[in-house]
Amino acid sequence: MSGLKVLDHLTLADGELFHDSKGRPCPVPVPLAPLADTHGHLGSLKLHDPALALARAALVGVRMLVVPIDPAGEFPRKWGSATELLDFLDTHVEIAHMCLDEAAEQGFVSPAFEGWGVPDLLDNVHIVVGSHPYGAADYDEAAEALTRELLASPRAVGVGEIGLDFGPYNEVDAAVQIDAFRRQLRLAHELNLPVELHIRDAAGDSGCTAHRLAADILREEGVPAAGCDLHCFTSSVHVMEDFKQLGCHIAYGGAATFSRSDDIRKALVLTPERYIITETDCPFMAPVPLRGEECEPAMVAFVAELVARVRAEAGVETPENTYRSLWRNACALFGMPPGEPARAC
Repeated sequence: MSGLKVLDHLTLADGELFHDSKGRPCPVPVPLAPLADTHGHLGSLKLHDPALALARAALVGVRMLVVPIDPAGEFPRKWGSATELLDFLDTHVEIAHMCLDEAAEQGFVSPAFEGWGVPDLLDNVHIVVGSHPYGAADYDEAAEALTRELLASPRAVGVGEIGLDFGPYNEVDAAVQIDAFRRQLRLAHELNLPVELHIRDAAGDSGCTAHRLAADILREEGVPAAGCDLHCFTSSVHVMEDFKQLGCHIAYGGAATFSRSDDIRKALVLTPERYIITETDCPFMAPVPLRGEECEPAMVAFVAELVARVRAEAGVETPENTYRSLWRNACALFGMPPGEPARAC
């Protein structure tokens, strides 16, 4: 596939990368700092070419992408081997470079972020590896061996997504989920890596049983010294407070932009500056104004704008400070230098 053919689908003719379900252009918010998508399933995109998605993300200012890989659920159904998965990433990064070169010829360039010294997105695509609660029953010795093999890759920056899911789509026994969760937490401790958590309560469970149990397990096993984030936060302030007290980052995605997500927005206002990060969880939960479309990493730009605006309206911090915090926190979680410019005196 040539870069030119991919660019045919960038819809650059009217100057916009995105259009809503009615074909109306959706201007992308201009970021006030580099953007990070700390959780995006690049290999699960169905309607978007992964290379095109990387190019679009770079064009809107995304400078970090973390791709979760599930050794129990994705092998061998999607990937035949660790080498095949890593080759997939390398190949699409190379094609994305071609796309960006041709986009530049058309006058579309990525934000420069003068003075930051941050890497290009295509030099900053990483993976976290872990068995999702859906596949906890399959987290056997072979899955653990594959996890270790993938975590030895230079692209690997953490263990995840791991945790507990008591929701309607998971039939795995709670005891089996707990065992897989504990074993993978111990692996993160052993390898000194951060973890990304997937926690879902049963429908209508006002007691947030899965979250409470996960927090208890983290207290017993210890939060990895390298860090932890509560991926895809869709809960209450009370849940956020529990994980904040454990020193966990809280990751906000497209759900925070939905009209009925007042509880999520209240939590993001009260999340301490040092713990807040952004993600897409693509291809799921595209943010407003693109809700209903297949989500992709570039859409984190809409999430970051919402987070910055809501916190500013609440008087918590300025949009510039929020954008800086989102980038700085993502870098801290995954052990990367933020390259943040010095503030003027």
